[in-house]
Amino acid sequence: MGDLVWILSSYFVIWWLVLFTILPLGVRNHTEAGTAPMEGHDPGAPVNPNLKRKAITTSWVAAIVTAVIWTAFKTHLVHLEP
Repeated sequence: MGDLVWILSSYFVIWWLVLFTILPLGVRNHTEAGTAPMEGHDPGAPVNPNLKRKAITTSWVAAIVTAVIWTAFKTHLVHLEP
């Protein structure tokens, strides 16, 4: 039970860290895209943020990072004891 709680809580934190790392990748605003924004919209807003694709990418990257960290702790490559 302890490992499951550790894995889920670590995955949750890593998922958010990876999301904020991936969010700005590949984003183009209206000025960069050469299009005019709709009236009342910010010209710096993304033309197409691709949030679904970024959420999927974030999920598998976070899973890999969590697995690597968990493996490092379980094989005693990293020690937390004083």
